[in-house]
Amino acid sequence: MTSDTVIVPITAIEEHHLAKLVDDFLELLVTSRDVGDPAIDRLAPNPYPDDPASAAGFAESTRDDLLDRRLSDARLMRTALRELPGGGDGLEEAEALLTRELSVPAADLDSWLRTLTAIRLVIAARLGITSDEETGTDGRHDVYDWLGYRLEVLIQAADDADGRR
Repeated sequence: MTSDTVIVPITAIEEHHLAKLVDDFLELLVTSRDVGDPAIDRLAPNPYPDDPASAAGFAESTRDDLLDRRLSDARLMRTALRELPGGGDGLEEAEALLTRELSVPAADLDSWLRTLTAIRLVIAARLGITSDEETGTDGRHDVYDWLGYRLEVLIQAADDADGRR
């Protein structure tokens, strides 16, 4: 790592899946800003649940700005993730497991952290997850856990980089 870059190891298949998740997140932010969508509501929470008038005023003045910021963060993150040939279809096992060092500019680190966290919030809202201790029997919970792992790897890489400065 240089002082302005955080290096994170990632396999080709992980990068492919992360890119797809970011693409899905971008689509959600562009097409579904409806009040009442639990995922969007988790991304732009109501600070006044007991005061509808204040909640409406707050949402009117901040909701779109907050969602626009999340959109900007996700777009920044997506540009750093490679497209795999053929969209990753037919990726040979040896290719899928190749690890590369993904460089995240320090200036973009907060955007990455916010985006990974926001995607986890969307998944949690869709699955009804209310705590990290909850487990499920299907693979969707595994995706939620994997994103937590990727978030932890990014934080650890940033901490390691700070320790070397």
